[in-house]
Amino acid sequence: MAGKIYYLFALLRPANIITAISDILAGVAISGILIHSGPDDPLLLHVLLLIISTSGLYGGGIVFNDIFDLESDTVSRPERILPRQLVSKKEAVILGIFMFAIGIISAFVVSMLSGFLALSICILALFYNKVSKYYFFAGSLNMGLCRGLNLLLGISIINSAVWSSGLIAVISTLFITGVTFISKKENRGNNKSVILSTFLLDFLLIFLYTFIGNVIGFKILNLLPLLFCWLGVNFIAKLSALHFNQPDYIKIAVKTGVLSLILLNASYIAGSTDLLHALPVLILLPLSVTLSKKFAVT
Repeated sequence: MAGKIYYLFALLRPANIITAISDILAGVAISGILIHSGPDDPLLLHVLLLIISTSGLYGGGIVFNDIFDLESDTVSRPERILPRQLVSKKEAVILGIFMFAIGIISAFVVSMLSGFLALSICILALFYNKVSKYYFFAGSLNMGLCRGLNLLLGISIINSAVWSSGLIAVISTLFITGVTFISKKENRGNNKSVILSTFLLDFLLIFLYTFIGNVIGFKILNLLPLLFCWLGVNFIAKLSALHFNQPDYIKIAVKTGVLSLILLNASYIAGSTDLLHALPVLILLPLSVTLSKKFAVT
């Protein structure tokens, strides 16, 4: 029984879920609640509900990704949990439905807007798993939109903030689109042109981040240290992937990109509040890295 629970937990990619939680915390900070509410504010309960929501949505999306990939993974990735039959397909389907249900219901408890954002993430995740992942650009953008909407889910703790500050979600959307670009050929290598294109995308993101940050009132000087850390770790990982251009190095670049979302989200918090408020999210980074050594990151 304990073994079964472990493998069900592993299916959820816990390291990835930690990065999704950091999206929510960043969104909450962007909304302004950290500045305008006290410790007894009932909205703080909504933070917990949104964390539960994103955990359910991300977990459900990951599980259904493995379900839809079962046939191909049996050939190309036989070491995964479902091909090894450590968890049955039926058990995985039940887990995925449960996670999605928890994710959507928790969000609707917060607000109608939060609920519809969660429902949109669920639909996009399933569409990616079933259809768009087989198309290079559409699949990458689809995955980026899931991340962007997840940040908006956090911002939606104050509905009006989605309209006043939601433009920042463009940064997360484009960044994860680029990470997904790289991941498309991670098992084969030979994707130097794709990696080079993501370097150009990173330069575009610096400009966009600065522009959007100024538009929505970010304190740019506060976020610069974290912004440079985020860019630096990705630059080093991508440079290695470009130089060696072998699956192992490409997978490291993808993994680094996913985990570095915590740094990006911490920079959002620093920009909307200060560096001190970003520290709790930064603590999630070593936790996520530790989990990534034991569980897969995709």
